[in-house]
Amino acid sequence: MKKAKLSLAWQILIGLVLGIAIGALLNHFSAEKAWWISNVLQPAGDIFIRLIKMIVIPIVISSLIVGIAGVGDAKKLGRIGLKTIIYFEIVTTIAIVVGLLLANVFHPGAGIDMSTLGTVDISKYQATAAEVQHEHAFIETILNLIPSNIFAAMARGEMLPIIFFSVLFGLGLSSLQSDLREPLVKMFQGVSESMFKVTHMIMNYAPIGVFALIAVTVANFGFASLVPLAKLVILVYFAIAFFAFVVLGLIAKMFGFSVFKLMRIFKDELVLAYSTASSETVLPRVIEKMEAYGAPKAICSFVVPTGYSFNLDGSTLYQSIAAIFIAQLYGIDLSISQQLLLVLTLMVTSKGIAGVPGVSFVVLLATLGSVGIPLEGLAFIAGVDRVMDMARTALNVIGNALAVLVISRWEGMYDDAKGERYWNSLPHWRTKTKLPAGEISKN
Repeated sequence: MKKAKLSLAWQILIGLVLGIAIGALLNHFSAEKAWWISNVLQPAGDIFIRLIKMIVIPIVISSLIVGIAGVGDAKKLGRIGLKTIIYFEIVTTIAIVVGLLLANVFHPGAGIDMSTLGTVDISKYQATAAEVQHEHAFIETILNLIPSNIFAAMARGEMLPIIFFSVLFGLGLSSLQSDLREPLVKMFQGVSESMFKVTHMIMNYAPIGVFALIAVTVANFGFASLVPLAKLVILVYFAIAFFAFVVLGLIAKMFGFSVFKLMRIFKDELVLAYSTASSETVLPRVIEKMEAYGAPKAICSFVVPTGYSFNLDGSTLYQSIAAIFIAQLYGIDLSISQQLLLVLTLMVTSKGIAGVPGVSFVVLLATLGSVGIPLEGLAFIAGVDRVMDMARTALNVIGNALAVLVISRWEGMYDDAKGERYWNSLPHWRTKTKLPAGEISKN
């Protein structure tokens, strides 16, 4: 008899629950807490994050080069790139506006006594924000796209210059004679497929990584910090659910897809992204699954990494709510023109940021000053930021996966038959439905 094996999602969920329990226990033992965090939990969590970071760049480079070389048409690629950026800009702007509307309707910061709120040191975020503000001047952003040294960009993990180089390399490769082109394409294909195999190996460690990371968070902050800011946390979670099911649901329907199916496909990745609060942890698997679901390699390998810098729906949604929350906390009534300025500022500052934990916080620091909101207010929400970061990261993942399907359909390159076959091969929760003729389920 074959032994029943827990799915990755269940393993991660068990790791998440155990991590919360251990973290809550350690929160009450301050003497032992520091030792356990610094010697056991934090290193165990860091190992997982480092393993993921190790494979992200090789996957992005090799997948992009193979995908672009396969398209081989600079004009077509330029069209895909333009459509991608337009789509990203529209959806993130909708996210900012939805966040502002909900914050203005529900007033999460009204009536809160600031003296009851704890503060967290945000100096490390302020230093990073100063860099971000400098780097996000428009001309600087354009220049940062072009790496002066591609190996230095790889070493620093700068995704946009890496994408730029890989696209150009892929175009150059596609223009070569077939006897020169094919060996190189096969080599990069081998690298790409090997890296996906490595991803599957690393995923075996994911439950331990999730356990350790969530235990550290709960041990440091406990649950007491959530109580005074419960209104803000609930509103953020409601906004994210609304955006996922209503806004993204409508977009998916417009292009002939289902956001519920998408969530079913990415159940493992959503739990992982939620637990780690890092969208980078699932980037390789999103590329892999979207290709399996019928999107062409060129679009998967281009849209997903670009989306991690330009299409952070959850992050921009949260940033607009948090900005209004802090303004309401201080009794600042922002005018329509100030809120429009906030929208425009967020549209600029939220672009080109890596998908790592706490990055939304940095963007907020770089943004609030533009409309006269005290930056000190962020110290009040820093303690619960991780709880909200987890939810917005999960939304970022779904938003980017949907973007791949939208662009594929928009370009007329989506393979419906392949997508249907992949969907039918999944182990479904409900009673088995009849499959189309000639199709075999792997259940």
